[in-house]
Amino acid sequence: MFALASTGGAVEILATRHAYVAFALLLCIGLYMMIANPNLVKKIIGLNLFQTAIFLLFIASAYVDGGSIPIVPTGGPEGGLYVSPLPHVLVLTAIVVGVSLTAVALALCIRIYDEYGTLRTDTLRQLLRDEGSIPSPRSAEAPRASGEPSPSSAAPAPGETGDDPADGGGADD
Repeated sequence: MFALASTGGAVEILATRHAYVAFALLLCIGLYMMIANPNLVKKIIGLNLFQTAIFLLFIASAYVDGGSIPIVPTGGPEGGLYVSPLPHVLVLTAIVVGVSLTAVALALCIRIYDEYGTLRTDTLRQLLRDEGSIPSPRSAEAPRASGEPSPSSAAPAPGETGDDPADGGGADD
C-alpha cells in the first residue's frame, strides 16, 4: 500500500480518480467560504459549492466501469454489470432541495439587507446587539457559587413594582 506512494503510483491514482480530487477541492473551498467569509451571499455561494461537491461524490461513487443502464431487455435479464440508479435519484432530489434552500436563503438576504443595509455578519451582529435583540458578550462578573441568579436577572415581585396583577400588570391608564 505504501509502495505505491514511493513509486509515483499515488499520482497515477489521483490522475485516474479526478472526480474525487474535484470533490475534495470543491468541498474544501465551499467549507472555507462558509466559515471564513463575512458576507451572507458569499456564504450561500460556499454552501452551493459544498452541495455540488456532495452531488459529485454520489455520482462518482455510482460509476461502474463497463456498467450499463439497469433496464431489463425484452428477451430476459442478461448477466453483466449494471449501474445503480439510486445515487442518481438521490442527487436529483438533493438538487431540488438545494435550489429551494438557496432561494429561501437569498430571499432572507434581501429582507436582511432591506432592514439593516448590510450583509456582513459582524456588522449585523453588532447592530442586533445595539438593538438588544441578542445579548452582549458576558461581562467579567464572576459566576455565583451558590447558584442564585444575579440581581439584574431576577424578576421583581408584583408588589415591588407597584403594578397590580389584577389589572394586567400595567400602569394606571
